[in-house]
Amino acid sequence: MNKRITVVQCSSRSTGDTNMLSQYILDNNNIRFLDLNSKQIAQYRYDDANLGDDFLPTISELISESDVMIFLTPIYWYSMSGLMKTFFDRISELLKDEKSLGRQLRGKHLGYMSMSNDREIDYDFDMPIRKSASYLGMHYRGYLHCCVENGRLTSDSKSKVDDYINLLR
Repeated sequence: MNKRITVVQCSSRSTGDTNMLSQYILDNNNIRFLDLNSKQIAQYRYDDANLGDDFLPTISELISESDVMIFLTPIYWYSMSGLMKTFFDRISELLKDEKSLGRQLRGKHLGYMSMSNDREIDYDFDMPIRKSASYLGMHYRGYLHCCVENGRLTSDSKSKVDDYINLLR
């Protein structure tokens, strides 16, 4: 049985290099797409002052309509995008105030992809997401780094993406 897959693009540019990767995935597969840049998601606050933003509706939809969530991020200063970090920080609300929704993450599959102009990443880039998935009871399906050169996704990256998507199905 094919799993319901959602690509979650976490870039501050909706049409940048990370979107090139998103579009490649979407053009070749029947996969849902979520652009976090199109949402108003504020930083996590202990006083819950941001509860009227788009986080809860967005995570609720993502949980209800996805078996597999693939988070795509550009690499900014050797790390995930701030947008992605904020989204994962906000999951704290699911552990504190929205526990029944948070429990629905258990058993879901989580994939992680990054995009940059570098062919290789020589450090443990996926550690925060790998450990978050474990803590949340999600099945971590691995990390894939992709490269753009001369404004195009490399053929090597395309091949790795095709294999990775097939693995996630």
